Amino acid sequence: MELRSLTLQPNLTQLLPTLTCCVKPSFQHLHQKELSLKISRRFVAPGQTIEEALSGVKDHAQDLLQVRELLESESWKAAQKTLRQSSALLKKDIYTIIQNKPGIERPPLRKLYSTLFNNVTRLDYAARDKDGPQVWQCYENIVVAVYDILSRI
Repeated sequence: MELRSLTLQPNLTQLLPTLTCCVKPSFQHLHQKELSLKISRRFVAPGQTIEEALSGVKDHAQDLLQVRELLESESWKAAQKTLRQSSALLKKDIYTIIQNKPGIERPPLRKLYSTLFNNVTRLDYAARDKDGPQVWQCYENIVVAVYDILSRI
């Protein structure tokens, strides 16, 4: 029996990739209206009036300050959940009110707004980490900021 050597010759056309010239697709057939996103970039709730915001801001501020009971009982998860819900509603109301103020009154209100919600975020993180002293420091800052904002509105 004779052994033949088998020589494999690869088909080089299958191994090499086929290169084609890249042609940019033409988007000229699409109108500019189709390309633009139809997203409202406003932070204010659609249809919310200044009167609705003013009537809701005090209730939502009270809800935010009632987180104290949950913090005292060290119910961290429930405190975080309540904090997030009430702060989101309060944030929307305060933002609506600030946007409807004259331009000269906005900067100090925006600073208070920023201080308030930065402390809300810090409180959320402190509650997540179960850091008692940090929680109470942030809560005190929130109380001061809420009363300051309510007195200026």
